[in-house]
Amino acid sequence: MKKFHGHAAYVQSAGVKNDMEIDSFAVAVCHEIGVELARHRSRSFEEMKQWGDDLSGFDLIVALSPASQRMALEFTRYFHLEVEYWPILDPTGLGETREAKLASYRQTRDQIIARIEARFGPPSAA
Repeated sequence: MKKFHGHAAYVQSAGVKNDMEIDSFAVAVCHEIGVELARHRSRSFEEMKQWGDDLSGFDLIVALSPASQRMALEFTRYFHLEVEYWPILDPTGLGETREAKLASYRQTRDQIIARIEARFGPPSAA
């Protein structure tokens, strides 16, 4: 989102759990389009709250998995947030070879880009 729309909106990435390293295939395919994920750290919704992010200050949660959608909907019981579920291909475990795995991750990356553009419009001029 930040790559395509800069600081036009405040964006935070969070997941259901924070105990996972960023997948090296995700790092590689995002690097291809100029998005740096190598230093990105996974964080949970709970961790965001602990670090001082006020979830009531957000307008939208985009869930990319059924588990994150369930958690996001749970937050809407307490905060007025819009929740959208984007059913995106989960590339983990797909493909036998490195190239096949990268192809799956590229497909996922491109699905997310298409959803961002459909929801928020084409990339802004930098």
